[in-house]
Amino acid sequence: MIISKKQAFQDFASAKGLKSTKQRDIILDSFLSCHQHLTTEELYLKLKTDNPNIGFATVYRTLKLFAESGIAREIQFGDGQTRYEHMHAGEHHDHLVCTRCGAIVEFENETIEKLQSEVAAQHGFTIKNHKLELYGYCVKCS
Repeated sequence: MIISKKQAFQDFASAKGLKSTKQRDIILDSFLSCHQHLTTEELYLKLKTDNPNIGFATVYRTLKLFAESGIAREIQFGDGQTRYEHMHAGEHHDHLVCTRCGAIVEFENETIEKLQSEVAAQHGFTIKNHKLELYGYCVKCS
């Protein structure tokens, strides 16, 4: 899966006429190895210890490219922070967001998906895309 995402990004960069860079490759590897919703700052802080030559602006621009290429998705949970998550072809999930500590839990629920389709059909609506975010307190903050 990671190899196909790396190849997808390399193909995208090549098609845009972007040269392959060591910094972009390091950022890509770090992003793909992390399985959480990262802000630019979080990824930058994760990288800077071992890669002090990678600047914040480079991480920011590279994450934007990941989203543009389709290997990542920008997501906002109402706290003013843009986060990035991996995109998986054919996969859909929703989110529980703790408004105290910021914890984010991904979940899938077939009953909710079926209900959304039924509601859309009742209104003659064709769903092309959707997102469900539930806000509240996680177990630790309750």
